Amino acid sequence: MSDTRSPRYGQVNREYGMKLATTPPDEDGPVWMVNLMKYKEVADYADGRPSNVSGREADDIYAPVDVLGDIGAQIVFVADVDQQLLGDSPTWDRVAIAKYPTRRAFIEMQSRPDFKDKHAHKDAGMEFTIVCGCLPIASPTMPAGVAEVDWADVAHPPTAEDGPVVVLHVLRFDAESASHVTPDEMAAYQSAAAAVAVPLVFASMGGSPSKARSSATGAGGIRCGSTSSRARRRSWQSPRTRPVSQRRRLIAKWLSPTPTR
Repeated sequence: MSDTRSPRYGQVNREYGMKLATTPPDEDGPVWMVNLMKYKEVADYADGRPSNVSGREADDIYAPVDVLGDIGAQIVFVADVDQQLLGDSPTWDRVAIAKYPTRRAFIEMQSRPDFKDKHAHKDAGMEFTIVCGCLPIASPTMPAGVAEVDWADVAHPPTAEDGPVVVLHVLRFDAESASHVTPDEMAAYQSAAAAVAVPLVFASMGGSPSKARSSATGAGGIRCGSTSSRARRRSWQSPRTRPVSQRRRLIAKWLSPTPTR
């Protein structure tokens, strides 16, 4: 049985763990755990049992959906990483987000015997993991004058072969002072990026701007619990359904100089 208090795939932030465990009930509430996962090539079990499965397969065996259901938690997003546009170390294999009803529920789950049994598979398959405790933040302000794209005006419109993609940004700010408030520069970037992406989101979602606005707001941002003494990480999970041809043009626009004001 694996000891979840001392995982081999990362170092637990004891200070944040204690905060999760001791949040007063009247201040407690839902928390989203964002998991960035890098797998071992072959699963390596701590108890020495022989293994003929990959790290990814061991994580699939782990999948504690029944335990999560028992405590009122659920997996709200899971995906294999297709491409990593920025940052090359480590190269993540999978991303998952689980929503817990309270912070205490997340901590108490670690002591459940059924969870510990399952966790042995995660411990065997995971090479390295970052787990961020997160809270929603407001989505970027909707740019003025946004209109849906007419695919007749697009050189390479979506086809049946194009599939959806979710772009996940995990951000760490430079200064400690930026750990609680989005700096002006980041707000300007978000607005500039939204001005490019939002019209395509509207068209891809197949709805009117008003319907897309409510969906985009529901996706929201996610403020992550501190995992560093210098700064808090932030993760903004925002579904962006766009064809491959559109993604290439968007990436080119994002990487080109754009006005920030």
